[in-house]
Amino acid sequence: MICRSDIANLKTDIIDKVGQKIIVKGSLGRSKAFEKEATIEKAYPNIFVVKYEENDRNVTYSYTDILTRTVEVEVFDGDSYSPLIPPLVETKKKKIL
Repeated sequence: MICRSDIANLKTDIIDKVGQKIIVKGSLGRSKAFEKEATIEKAYPNIFVVKYEENDRNVTYSYTDILTRTVEVEVFDGDSYSPLIPPLVETKKKKIL
């Protein structure tokens, strides 16, 4: 479940990264995916604006898009790209006999 504190923390992270290069990854459905370089342009209370480099187009995403992993964002820190939120760690459930 997504908590308000998760959204608030993500908002502050994105506000701190306005102007930085990112890679946006997502699904287009039917086994089609995309991966594009972009820059975080602006951050608002419910959404943030990303400008794609290849076609100079602005796209908006909500913070819940990232938290629900509809879209994955990797931020360029000067040397390499790192995920904005850590990847999910799957745990195996034990069977109770």
